[in-house]
Amino acid sequence: MVDEPVALLDTEGQVVGQAPRSVVRRDNLRHGATAVLVRNSQGQIYVHLRSALKDWAPSHHDAAAGGILRPGEDPAKSALRELAEELGVEGVSLRPLGLSSYDDDTTKVVEHVFETTWDGPIVFNDGEVQSGEWLGLGELAVRLADPQWLFVPDTRALLEGLAACGLADYSQLRRS
Repeated sequence: MVDEPVALLDTEGQVVGQAPRSVVRRDNLRHGATAVLVRNSQGQIYVHLRSALKDWAPSHHDAAAGGILRPGEDPAKSALRELAEELGVEGVSLRPLGLSSYDDDTTKVVEHVFETTWDGPIVFNDGEVQSGEWLGLGELAVRLADPQWLFVPDTRALLEGLAACGLADYSQLRRS
């Protein structure tokens, strides 16, 4: 894997520098990323299993396609690039859902969050995704409540934020 440059962000999502991906991971630097929630016309969300080769949260489930933000890269263009690379989804429009920040001992990230609707085939183009399935939000909520089900923590926080603010039908993910 190429040690690509990554945009470093402050807590407000403003670019403050850049560093190689390996340094971002090693030093747990706050960086920019994109996250796209893919929904179908029935309202289900696409949940995929990340490859065991991922450099962060390998073999975890995720409901967002996306990745690091390169220096100077437009977040929407980055999101569309990652969506095509990871899931083979192209030619869609994105609905911006805002920013989501997540910090822990393994990653610090400010994500530009988008949603799209897709009823076409899902194609794992770049080896980052092993498998996936469409889930209703109620079913996803049940799985997220299972501590044995490995799910990436930044997307978990993102979904919890959407549920807490009552955005659209994401309130179905709210913990009781």
